[in-house]
Amino acid sequence: MKIHARISGSSPANSIGKDQLAKAVRFYEAGGPEVLRVEKVSVGDPGDGEVRIRHLAVGMNFADTYFRQGYYPVPLPNGIGVEASGVIEAVGRNVNGFRVGDRVTYTGSPLGAYSTERVMGIGSLIKLPVDITHEIAAAMTMRGLSAAYWLLKTNPWMKKGDTILLHAAAGGVGLIAVQWAKLLGLRVIGTVSTLSKAAIARERRRRPRAHICRMRHASASSFPNAS
Repeated sequence: MKIHARISGSSPANSIGKDQLAKAVRFYEAGGPEVLRVEKVSVGDPGDGEVRIRHLAVGMNFADTYFRQGYYPVPLPNGIGVEASGVIEAVGRNVNGFRVGDRVTYTGSPLGAYSTERVMGIGSLIKLPVDITHEIAAAMTMRGLSAAYWLLKTNPWMKKGDTILLHAAAGGVGLIAVQWAKLLGLRVIGTVSTLSKAAIARERRRRPRAHICRMRHASASSFPNAS
């Protein structure tokens, strides 16, 4: 499951030296949604290799509930959320490649993406092309990186014309991976669990020869000849 939350409000750019207050979701103990608190927090100035980001959209991932419930233990109190997109408002020392006003997205630790502003190291930042909105970036950065890692890193021997089997082809990673695989010239067999998911996967495949099969009723005859 993947949704995004839009963040409203703004603050003056290039405001190093001013005490910045932001709204952030934090939790002090593990538990259900009731442990989450919306608080005003001091953001501070970016340090060495850091920038301050004003969030415009925040990604909400199912894994966030694991942090909240304690399945993924973290020091408490803590913020929550690992994925967001926004605009750089201040830049610290020794920052190369980023400047005030840049549109960026990120995914990964530390926790704290559920906030209107935060200070972040530049190592996790990705610049946004002009044709990708903050909402789209916050909803797909983690999924896109996961698809890229699987297609380009873990299986570098794959070549044009190869056939791959991709489970959960209608999921967040699957929808991106199917389209990316076709651009690489791969022949995709995708599996889904329901007819509605099959319709979504077929709609997004964009190119022919991405075969979508519903696993519950799949048999040997459901899969196209890969020879």
